[in-house]
Formats: sequence, structure tokens, C-alpha cells
Amino acid sequence: MRQIPIIIDTDPGQDDAVAILTALGSPMLEVIGISVVAGNVPLERTQENARIICEWAGRSDIPVHAGCARPLLRPLVTAEHVHGKTGLDGVALHQPTLPLQSEHAVDFIVRTLRQRDSGSVTLCMLGPLTNLAMAIVKAPDIVARIKDIVLMGGAYFEGGNITPSAEFNIHVDPDAAATVLGCGAPITMLPLDVTHKARGTPARINLLRALPNRAGNLAADILTTLERFDVQRYGVNGAPLHDPTVIAYVLQPALFSGKHVHVAVEQGSELTLGATPVDWWGVTGKAANVYYITEVDADGFFALLAENLSRLP
Repeated sequence: MRQIPIIIDTDPGQDDAVAILTALGSPMLEVIGISVVAGNVPLERTQENARIICEWAGRSDIPVHAGCARPLLRPLVTAEHVHGKTGLDGVALHQPTLPLQSEHAVDFIVRTLRQRDSGSVTLCMLGPLTNLAMAIVKAPDIVARIKDIVLMGGAYFEGGNITPSAEFNIHVDPDAAATVLGCGAPITMLPLDVTHKARGTPARINLLRALPNRAGNLAADILTTLERFDVQRYGVNGAPLHDPTVIAYVLQPALFSGKHVHVAVEQGSELTLGATPVDWWGVTGKAANVYYITEVDADGFFALLAENLSRLP
């Protein structure tokens, strides 16, 4: 089987943890490395969490690179109110022994895209887009070498989850998001409009908890912790599972559907900062820059997660 080479850029984060575990459990994916950014919690925690997650998966071979500790132009906004002070509240943590790489995440992304065959590497973006934007600014030649940018971010039909109009990952660094969406590389975007349809209902959580390994129970515990926040907010049965949709799309795109559209990022308005207006009906005449996902086979999605998590310790 020919593996799909990916870089995971992430700010773990509970749902990031499920996404990373899913990727590390898949024989279809070659995880070249993990680049870490500040987002759900500060960089000091996200880089440690990424190393913990690799150790949960028994993958001490995965290089973890720390990246940008703040957005390009703005103060850092975090989400401890959702993920807790550690970023991984709800599960027991340990001090990782997996070393942090000395190479900065931005340099790791640039080096990897230059060394690998052009058009071979998919970038799986689970957090704010600061690292990738910095890499594009530093080395514009890498854009033509990217196979696909698959990112969790944005919202249009569902509204925002950090402000009334903005999704968290884009809101944290809208300037980075604008740089990435305007770079010209192929982009697949998994916004709240689809992740809110991938809910961890009791039956789906039980599917993961029934796995005879640690990873399944970790994922179930994480979803149960997230559920407490989301049920209170949304009044629904089951928390949306955001970031794992990125890995699922790379593994099985047939589970998803959407439309090629133009998506912009609001950078100037205090009221709508980080909003992602979607030209769904083509009224601007601007060329599509994103494949914008709106539908998911949720049961198939959770079955895919369970299949890959089952391969882990």
C-alpha cells in the first residue's frame, strides 16, 4: 500500500488529540511530523500535549516541532474555557519523554516541502494557520509543491463558535488565514457547517469505548468531556467532533461532500473579525479558492475513527 505523506499542524486540544491518534493508527498515512502552534492553549502546552499524544499512540518515532507562539499581528486568544488549562482536560496526563525537535516548525514545513517530491505532501491543518502562513511568506516557492491543504476552520451557515460570526481557528489568526486562503494551493475546508453534523452521540461514543485498547477509551473520555461544554451551549445530544474530520477527509473523501467556492476572511472589523464569507451562489464572480465541505456521513465517519483507533495500543 502506498502511503499518503502528511504533516499535521495542530494546537492540541482535545479534538486535536483524537485527530492525531486517528492519523497515527492509519496504515494509509505517513505522518512525516507534527508542527505545533499556539491556539487552544499556549505553545508551551500544545507542544507538550503533542508529544504526550504520540506516546499514547506508541509512536516515539514522530518528530514534533514547536512553531509560532502567537498570531502574526495580534495577541493570542485561547480556548481554555473549552479544553481546560492543560488543553487535554478529562484524561490523565504524564510528562512526555519524547524530545521536542530543535528545528522550528516553520522551517520544518519549508524543508519538508522542498525535499519531498513536488505535489506529494498533504498539510493537515487542525489549528490556527500561523505556521503555514509564515512558511508561505518565508518561502513562497513551497506553494507550488503542496498537494493539498486540508484545514478545519471557518463557518458560514452555522455562525461562529468564538464570536457570533467567527470560528475559533480563523478568529485566532485571521491574517494568517487570509494568507493561506489566498496562496493559490489546493484547499479543502472543513468548517463548523460540517463538523456540527459529526456529533458524538452516546452510541458513537460507546463504539469507541468498546474498543479493547487505551486509545479508544481516551477518545471516548475526550468526547464525554467535550460534551459537557457543547450540550450546555447548543442544547443537543452529543458534541461536534471538529479536527478529526480533516484526517477522515484525507483517508476517505467519499464520506464528505461540498462545493468549490470563493471564501474570504474578514481582517478589519472588530465586530466580524475572522468571519469567513462564503460566496455560495457565485455572486462576486471571484474564482473559487476552496472546496468547502458541508455534508458528512456521520456514522461512516465514526466507524472510520474506530477502525483506525483500534490499531493503537
